[in-house]
Amino acid sequence: MKGQTKHSSSLITLKHLEPSPTGAKIVSNILLLPFYGWSHKQAGKKYPITEMSFRSTTSASAFTNRGFKIIVDKETAKVKFIFDASEADQTDQGILTWLSSVKNRIGLGSINPEPYWGFDDLKYAIGNKIKNCFYIIAETKIENKHEYFKYESLYILSGFSFDNFLDCIEKGYILVDFDARTGHNHGTKFRLQQGCWPKLYSSVQKVI
Repeated sequence: MKGQTKHSSSLITLKHLEPSPTGAKIVSNILLLPFYGWSHKQAGKKYPITEMSFRSTTSASAFTNRGFKIIVDKETAKVKFIFDASEADQTDQGILTWLSSVKNRIGLGSINPEPYWGFDDLKYAIGNKIKNCFYIIAETKIENKHEYFKYESLYILSGFSFDNFLDCIEKGYILVDFDARTGHNHGTKFRLQQGCWPKLYSSVQKVI
């Protein structure tokens, strides 16, 4: 079951799934945060001065301003997370400073080892999670410090297609969202843009 507030424009989280090799904790421990992270905006305030951040909402349709991108590689049956320093925004002084720090920490070549999600792992994890799904839209309000919900719409989603899932990644409808800091990894999520359920499911039926 998935739910969202009526006027929300945020992405819809489909599944939390860390990249492989999962045992290495590649985001928080050995690679992305230590070598590609940047100073957290609350470092020295809410968090220690050494607090680092790695947050990236990444698609396959375009590079981020830091040069990250998702690739659907059908030959190796992997969804890959790549870095290309030449695609970073060279007009942004903050990005240039960050690139210089990455160069000093690990160099500006490709990420090694390259984070990825195998098709078989994705098919099992994603397909089992959202093979059939209810999607609820609700109105929300706060009264006396309590949040209340009024359910307004219910959709039955069925006929999930893994091929459509990969197609949605390639076209930028599904993005991969990293959200880690030194003190806590909030998890890596596959997230869907609003209004794209019909691109994933063969049947989208509104009940109410």
